[in-house]
Amino acid sequence: MQIQYRSVVLALMLMAGGPAWPQAATSQPVADRGALAGVARGASIKLRWELVRNVFSDSAPGGSTQARLILRNLDTRPLPARGWSLYLNWMEGVATGPLSGNLVLEQVAGNLFRIRPAPGFAGVAPGQTLNIDYVHPDLVIKLAKAPVGPYLVYDAAPDVGQAIADYELLPVTRPEQLDKGNSGAKPVVTPQDTYRRNTSADLLPADALPMVLPTPLSLWRGSGTLRLPVAPAIVAPASLGNEAALARSLFGAAAPVRSARDGAAAPGVAAPGAASAAPQLRLSTGKVPGQSSPEAYALTIDDNGIAIVGNSAAGVAYGLQSLRDLLPLPGAAPNGVDLPQLQIVDAPRFGYRGFQLDVGRNFHTKETVFKWLDLMARYKLNAFHFHLTEDEGWRLEIPGLPELTSIGAVRGHSARPGVRLQPAYGSGPDPNDPSGSGYYTRADYIEILRYAAARHIEVIPEVEMPGHARAAVKAMEARYQRLKAAGKPGAANYLLSDPDDKSEYKSPQLYTDHVINPGLESSYTFIDHVITQIVAMHREAGAPLRTIHVGGDELPRGAWEKSPASLALMREKHLESTADLWDYFYDRVDGMLKKHGLFASGWEELAGRVTTLRGQSKLIPNPLFTQRGFSAYVWNNTEGAEDLAYRLANAGYDVVLAPVTKMYMDMSHNPNPEEPGVNWGAYVELDTVYDFIPLDYMKNANPPLIGKDSLTDYGKRHVRGMEATLFTETIRDPSRIDYLVMPRLLAVAERAWAPDPAWATENDAAKATALHRAAWSGFVNALGQRVLPRLDLEKTGVMYRIAPPGLMLDGGRVLVNHVLPGITLRYTSDGSTPTANSKLVAGAIADKGVIQVAAFDRNGRAGLVSRIDNP
Repeated sequence: MQIQYRSVVLALMLMAGGPAWPQAATSQPVADRGALAGVARGASIKLRWELVRNVFSDSAPGGSTQARLILRNLDTRPLPARGWSLYLNWMEGVATGPLSGNLVLEQVAGNLFRIRPAPGFAGVAPGQTLNIDYVHPDLVIKLAKAPVGPYLVYDAAPDVGQAIADYELLPVTRPEQLDKGNSGAKPVVTPQDTYRRNTSADLLPADALPMVLPTPLSLWRGSGTLRLPVAPAIVAPASLGNEAALARSLFGAAAPVRSARDGAAAPGVAAPGAASAAPQLRLSTGKVPGQSSPEAYALTIDDNGIAIVGNSAAGVAYGLQSLRDLLPLPGAAPNGVDLPQLQIVDAPRFGYRGFQLDVGRNFHTKETVFKWLDLMARYKLNAFHFHLTEDEGWRLEIPGLPELTSIGAVRGHSARPGVRLQPAYGSGPDPNDPSGSGYYTRADYIEILRYAAARHIEVIPEVEMPGHARAAVKAMEARYQRLKAAGKPGAANYLLSDPDDKSEYKSPQLYTDHVINPGLESSYTFIDHVITQIVAMHREAGAPLRTIHVGGDELPRGAWEKSPASLALMREKHLESTADLWDYFYDRVDGMLKKHGLFASGWEELAGRVTTLRGQSKLIPNPLFTQRGFSAYVWNNTEGAEDLAYRLANAGYDVVLAPVTKMYMDMSHNPNPEEPGVNWGAYVELDTVYDFIPLDYMKNANPPLIGKDSLTDYGKRHVRGMEATLFTETIRDPSRIDYLVMPRLLAVAERAWAPDPAWATENDAAKATALHRAAWSGFVNALGQRVLPRLDLEKTGVMYRIAPPGLMLDGGRVLVNHVLPGITLRYTSDGSTPTANSKLVAGAIADKGVIQVAAFDRNGRAGLVSRIDNP
């Protein structure tokens, strides 16, 4: 009790602004941490962030940003003159050092920073406001650069962090806040800009919409219809039980029609010769004429009913998804369903059609994973790239290495090393924060694998290495220290870091201690153990595993260069540089994978070799691994690397196209501050994705690209497919996934499944423009009138982005349009925000005043509001 009393007295002294106790006292044990936390909880704080202005100077011609934290003490006690720190996450860093008002801003590690009082700080009295001014060394355009996750820690209780719940980002609307100077950054997008962009599509009647998306290989339309007064009887072999269950669910969602009495008795199974008063839906596997893809299918609707034949069960499932598109929207056919008589023969363009979900930076539950697996299956995507490990979190239970999840899957404040990972991306001090902390148990992962396999989706787990590995590095350091302190043998068996490493480096995420060391044999022991356990989980799940994605991206310059362990290995193996050490590392990793019959996948650096050209770093195809069967996921098509994917494919590497400027779903739609997402790579609108030409994406580059490599015929054979990529630095809520991914994922699905559209291969510019307009009109009308409304009416819970309308003044009227023609638009002119009960937009708006317009989904959910003054 004496220690507890001493700590409480210390906390009270600090809150009163009294002298600090010697630092040694804070490391002593506390008898009742809960009691201390209640006393030393800090003042009640209201915190606001404000972008003050953008500044352009000779030292920062691209711009820097002056920003401010506005701290108001709402407590009855002062925030003391010393003895506390305010912690925050700044995703891309800030200028550290002394601040005005006798404060100092320090980097703790990575994107965790703290502000603390310096000598001369006066404290903050009750009711007083403190302005904390600081500088972003780069231009702030997206609010993702604003600090997140603020919390207070008192020196008296260094293990206790108090989250500041009353925290907001102030709007960015003033000219000095939006100023881009001569930086070349894009200006904000106005309603008028949006209107002009939206004029690239025409409103189509319902009978002119594409019948199926993604666009099938061939579709022949007959003149008749098939009448379904009741749900069809499902006729399918037992091997297609999952597909039969899917078939039954389609008709339950389409209309409240009666079920056939003689429908399938077992999961979707009916005797082929059974008598039936209802039309039949016959499912089978067999040869689809002219199609070799295992995912090919033929769908026939005629007087005899509906028949779907697939080259495999996957093909049958895709045929059913096309049938879903042909059904009326839920509730639209209460007395039965009429289907057009037709025949579709279809097969995918690419065998790999992927979606990557990052759960390392922010964790997302298995229920969220299930939701996205369902959406992938609906739109014929077949590869789920599961980004399971990162600097900020290890999310998969690995038997034998409990620290990976007890430490590497937990984020929160701690004054002691080796307890948990530090807060990141706004996860705050609480180790129970559901985004910062969390992992999938072995049973969870097996359940996910089986769920995906039932939907013909291959799960590709990613284990990041050698960079982006801080969670694993710190977890294994803690394991080493625990076993060493206990005198246990094998303490260093899985150690990933060289304790004597003096290498100096910094990752793009600002870490200096996150790299697996290839000079330690324990690193390979760790990797082999993890691979073996993942293989075992897939085997138990009965789910295919052909590859593991082994990272490879963003190894910072300087890593390993001053590691005694790495230098010793380089001498032993006669390696001349760390580039050779990289090759040695991945040669061994590849051997571990091949032992299990797997091939190696990774980011493009896996297939590259870093060299220099005119003093500049350059990534070239690595000749060492071209015959190893490596699969390179190429994200980098930024300036100077626009043709990197093609160069790797031409060199013999299998390539998955995942270009940041086209298919990174975490990129914001536009530079407007209210639009979520990041912008380090590009702004990606729906048409940005749609206009991507996978095998010739430099054809419509703007500005044109000169001197870049195109795909050779040999290289084309090495393009496996495409992938939409979602990293989650800014995504703590699953609804934000919906907003950023949908409906852009539908454009990815279209490009990955369907052949090149006519506009992509037409060389006459005028003809290509007309063809593009017709195809784009069909795509966006189908989304707005059928595809997205079906999600709404089926109550899928997909909170897709509803884009703001375009507005334009025209002779005293307001013209209105939307990127999705046919979507419901409502407006107000009285200063109120539009609701689902506001007036419908039925043409040009003649009302005067501030016209506010929003689009609405079929459930009455509104999108962003557009405003224009009609005086």
